[in-house]
Amino acid sequence: MWRRRASGQMIQQETTPRPPSHAEPQGRHPPPCRLWGPHAAMWPAGALALCSLILSTTGDPSRDFCSQILNSDVIPGSPKTIKTNNPGVLKAARHSVERFNNCTNDIFLFKESHISRALVQIVKGLKYMLDLEISRTICKKTKHPSLDNCDFQTNSTLKRTLSCYSEVWVIPWLQRLEVPVLLCH
Repeated sequence: MWRRRASGQMIQQETTPRPPSHAEPQGRHPPPCRLWGPHAAMWPAGALALCSLILSTTGDPSRDFCSQILNSDVIPGSPKTIKTNNPGVLKAARHSVERFNNCTNDIFLFKESHISRALVQIVKGLKYMLDLEISRTICKKTKHPSLDNCDFQTNSTLKRTLSCYSEVWVIPWLQRLEVPVLLCH
């Protein structure tokens, strides 16, 4: 029989059979194990078990692998810093700029000129959080050229750079990219 401790942990308890009026409903099972929540304290034990399993099956696990798991300060679901030249980051930055270009009345297109910080979070897809600079190009919106072929403005009166924060949500299985947040100044 399964019972819940005061801490919220489910434990199996050996008991003598009860009369049918108090019996557990047929097909009732304990809730699935959750890694985060009331059972979060079980994470180091689970990682230790994983390392033990690797040792028993391979005979020689990488100590680095097990120590990375046990000493990891990365929390699943929390934002993680990634390199600004990561292909996913570059695609998210370009999508942010395209949204900016569609929302402004500027005659010229803007293009990402510098990505200073990038974070990624796994939330029903990937959520990229970017600090970037975008700059005005010499390409006019009416011609719709590829931004890859657009050089930045050199004319000092037309030159303009904006600092932006953008969040881009990538849902690959739906082939969707959304920009729920885009703030530029």
